[in-house]
Amino acid sequence: MKEVVIRKNSGPLKAFCIASSALFLILFMATPLAYILYVALRQGVKAYWTSISDPYAVKAAVLTLETTIWAIVVNSIFGIVSAWCVTKYAFHGKKLISALIDLPVAVSPIIAGLVFILTFGRQSWLYPYLEKAGIQIVFATPGVVLATIFVTFPFISRELIPVLSAQGTDEEEAAALMGAKTWTIFRNVTLPHIKWALLYGVILCAARAMGEFGAVSVLSGHLRGKTNTLPLYVELLYQGYDFTGAFAASSILVICAVLILILRVWLEKKGGKDLDLRK
Repeated sequence: MKEVVIRKNSGPLKAFCIASSALFLILFMATPLAYILYVALRQGVKAYWTSISDPYAVKAAVLTLETTIWAIVVNSIFGIVSAWCVTKYAFHGKKLISALIDLPVAVSPIIAGLVFILTFGRQSWLYPYLEKAGIQIVFATPGVVLATIFVTFPFISRELIPVLSAQGTDEEEAAALMGAKTWTIFRNVTLPHIKWALLYGVILCAARAMGEFGAVSVLSGHLRGKTNTLPLYVELLYQGYDFTGAFAASSILVICAVLILILRVWLEKKGGKDLDLRK
């Protein structure tokens, strides 16, 4: 196989690529984020603090945090299980399961929200049983959590599958031959290989969960102070022409995004070769 050599200095082409990439990132990434912070602080720090400390804003932030935590916990468990299933076992229907893992990426979040309404709403055959048990999913917090889990499911499993595939089964089989139990094998053999990919997937899952709008918008019912996450709360304020409040709430998401970006860069540096396996 002929080795491809990338020139370190390609003259005008190199300068054009760097300049165009930098210009695109500044215009479409950095400028909008900077504008959000500018508008949020335009009327002063006091107005900004009043907006983000509003009880409804606090409740929206808390719900966003709770939803994100639930998505991380559930998707970490099922992400590990599904990745383990796909990479460690041979069985009929393996390709189907692999395809279903990617289903949330292929389906529009709004369509997913409508599907959950048809499944758990008043017109569903499940509704009488849920009502009898006192469980409300649609237009309630469980629906928001369920929608967020659905749209963020692939992020962790898809980070783990390439790493587990590259790892193979030799070390685990050797440990099993030496008498190690399944949990011992996972903790001492498998987990050290996947820990960085798992953390990376958790960060991607958290970023997606905090910014989810479509499916949550359909299932939440937009109940202010009850089912509104921060993205929904921002929309509510913006439609009410409260631009300072809307951009102040948006700035919280921007700050969280920057922190997640920093964590991502740190993980890529810390994880090194383990994270390269997923490419």
